[in-house]
Amino acid sequence: MSSHKKIVLTSEGLAKLEEELDYRVSVKRAEIAGKLKVALSFGDLSENSEYDEAKNEQAMNEGRIVELTAMLKNAEVLDEEEIDSNKVNIGCTVKVIDKEFDEEIEYSIVGTTEADPLENKISDESPLGHALIGCHVGDICEVHAPAGVLYYEITDIRRTK
Repeated sequence: MSSHKKIVLTSEGLAKLEEELDYRVSVKRAEIAGKLKVALSFGDLSENSEYDEAKNEQAMNEGRIVELTAMLKNAEVLDEEEIDSNKVNIGCTVKVIDKEFDEEIEYSIVGTTEADPLENKISDESPLGHALIGCHVGDICEVHAPAGVLYYEITDIRRTK
């Protein structure tokens, strides 16, 4: 990850990242230290799978802490009051009609770190999110996706929340 790339977040996304960082530093580190202490008490480290597992968990946790710290350092939080709901942008919820299936779907456009397709939160950098950015109600946008070209008609745009 580039240390200079701005990470665009909503205030909700910022709070989630801060919460995760706090948990990993204050709770998870202590849990892993306890696991390491127990594993060390078993003796011979050359055949100690508990120790190896705890060290791997520690490395993954520390890597995530570094990643979260970098993201927070480069975070640019959206001012929800300044979001223009006349066009699609990060921080907007947009209703679209999938022209192929004549199905209405609602998406929240978020920064990459907040994307969660299961909750219909799509990144501005995803094929659909990228195609929707800047569009207005009534526009039909063309999305170049791995499955082919898809068409969506925008029926509503509003600020998320």
